[in-house]
Amino acid sequence: MKEGPDIARIAALIGDPARANMLTALMSGKALTATELAAEAGVTVQTASSHLSKLDQGGLLAPRKQGRHKYFAIANADVAGVLEGLMGLAAMNGHTRTRTGPKNAALRHARVCYNHLAGDMGIQLYDAMLAQGLLQEFSDEPQLTPQGAAFATDFGIDLTALTRAKAPLCKACLDWSARRTHLAGSLGRALLTQFENLGWAQRDRSTRIVTFTPAGETAFQARFSV
Repeated sequence: MKEGPDIARIAALIGDPARANMLTALMSGKALTATELAAEAGVTVQTASSHLSKLDQGGLLAPRKQGRHKYFAIANADVAGVLEGLMGLAAMNGHTRTRTGPKNAALRHARVCYNHLAGDMGIQLYDAMLAQGLLQEFSDEPQLTPQGAAFATDFGIDLTALTRAKAPLCKACLDWSARRTHLAGSLGRALLTQFENLGWAQRDRSTRIVTFTPAGETAFQARFSV
C-alpha cells in the first residue's frame, strides 16, 4: 500500500459534475442551502443532500444551521485555493464551459474568488501594490511592507485585528481567467469589503461578479494605478 496523502479521494469528491457545480457556486463566499445548491447542480434536493454529505465528510464544506435551515459554505481558504487552481488548469487546457454574452466578460473583469477580489481588477490591485512598495514577494508569497501597513491603516483596515486572526494576512492566488496572481488572505478579504463599504463596488451573490460604479472605478484606478 502506498503511504501519504490520498489525493485520489479528494479529486473524486471534486470531480463529480454535480459536486463541482455546487463547489463553484459556493466560491461566491455565500453560504447556500441544499435546495439552492440542487438548482445550481441541476439535480433533485435528495441527490444534492447525498452529494453534500460526501463533501462534508471529505472536509471540503462547513455546514451550519440557522433556525430551521442548514447552510453550506466552502470549508476554508485552502479548499478555495485548490478550486481556483483547478479552474485555472481547466481554462489553460481549454476545458471551459462557454457562456456567451456580457456575463463572461464581467466575470473576467472583476469577480469574487471565495472572499477576495479576482479578475482583471484583482490582478491590477496586486500589481499596483507591488509596484508601489506596499507588498513584496518573498518565497512566492506576498508580504505587507511597513509602507503597506501604513496604507492599509489609512484606508480604514484594522490590521491589528487581522494579524490576531489565524488566517494568513497575505496569500498569492492564481487567477483562473488570466493565470496571473491576485491577492488573497485576510488582507485581500478586507480590501474587497472596504471597496464595498466605500461604495466603490458591489458583489452579485448569484454570479460572483463584482461591479464597480463609475466613481468607484475612477477612485480605484487613481489609487491602484500601475
